[in-house]
Amino acid sequence: MVDFSKVRAIDFHTHAEEACGCHADDGYDELQSTMAKYFGAPWAHPPTIDETAAHYREMNIAAVIFPVDAERETGYRRYDNYEVADACAKNDDILIPFASIDPHKGKLGAREARDLVENHGVQGFKFHPTMQGFYPNDRMAYDLYEAIAETGKPALFHTGQTGVGSGMRGGNGMRLKYSNPMYIDDLCVDFPDMPIILAHPSFPWQEEALSVATHKPNVYIDLSGWSPKYFPPILVRYANTLLKKKMLFGSDWPMIAPEKWLNAFDKAEFRDEVRPLILKENAMRLLGVSD
Repeated sequence: MVDFSKVRAIDFHTHAEEACGCHADDGYDELQSTMAKYFGAPWAHPPTIDETAAHYREMNIAAVIFPVDAERETGYRRYDNYEVADACAKNDDILIPFASIDPHKGKLGAREARDLVENHGVQGFKFHPTMQGFYPNDRMAYDLYEAIAETGKPALFHTGQTGVGSGMRGGNGMRLKYSNPMYIDDLCVDFPDMPIILAHPSFPWQEEALSVATHKPNVYIDLSGWSPKYFPPILVRYANTLLKKKMLFGSDWPMIAPEKWLNAFDKAEFRDEVRPLILKENAMRLLGVSD
């Protein structure tokens, strides 16, 4: 298990990719290479889980890592959650496994979620409404949410527009409307005890995200997908004040390396007393490893 007393930070947003690399037959390689170009990432194809673990071990940073199950909407084969959990178990000194299940799988997905937590060490779940093609408050997803809420594990939702699909014809078929964080407000009412993370600065809905996180006690925000030098001033202001115990460091690896994010974070206008909360303490509390 991760020795949280020794790592210098917890990256709450990293992506798992299969060992075989990109999938030339289903278009996934084009999506990944286009995103890499958008973010200026230095790799030819995404790093494997083992390679990710080695990098984070070298940086002395723990990482929450997950795949994205969007095969129904995109046609891209999902990275099996059980394979991800097994790979993370081999690197459990540095990696914290989350899973991803398309909510359209209903009761089948709910059963998988329970099993992953009970028998495979999964610590949370990732949703990507833009890639998965659903509104987060669609009742279709509630069987899965109920299962996750029963486990007490957090649910992390992509919000706003980041680099996924950017510059591709038709945005690669991905509709931004699904990732407005205001749709997640319904979940906060219906599942008030399920920890929820709004991933990314939620452009163009930043104020909606801040409103939900301020109003609902169970909501956090991870700061991944953007360099801190581009954060809107209102996000920094809330991070320094009202939401200082609800903000989480996240890079969006492998598109943004943690050291690159941290270098920009050092130069951004965050208060000294808030920095350790964002980098580690808030995440430890959310993961249930501190009070």
